[in-house]
Amino acid sequence: MTVATRDELVALSHAWDRAMVANDAEEIGAYMAEDWTIVGSDGSIGRRETFLDLVRSGDLSHDVMTSEDFDVRVYGDAAVVLARGVSGGQYRGQAFRETERVSCVFVRRDGAWKCVLTHLSRLALRPID
Repeated sequence: MTVATRDELVALSHAWDRAMVANDAEEIGAYMAEDWTIVGSDGSIGRRETFLDLVRSGDLSHDVMTSEDFDVRVYGDAAVVLARGVSGGQYRGQAFRETERVSCVFVRRDGAWKCVLTHLSRLALRPID
């Protein structure tokens, strides 16, 4: 993997975070493949259009979305991007804030990286030493 490819995927992840905080369904969707799937930290499975419809309706909104501590692995036209993230906002009127391990699988199609799978795992809070 080249440094440029790693940097491109990290920059893409940060841009996707910004689109989430902007609650811009069209821009969020630009980072997802048509067959994108999300596995939530509770094990639930969601699809692209359902997720984007929640954003469009205002049922899902974010006021924070950050990613850090990246581990990027590229396999030709596929890549796995692991990060530690914080996600927060409102879901159907209920506030949420999660610290998660985020795993995203990207594929390069027509020269652009698109996410095909996002998997979230809630990170346990650790006591302060």
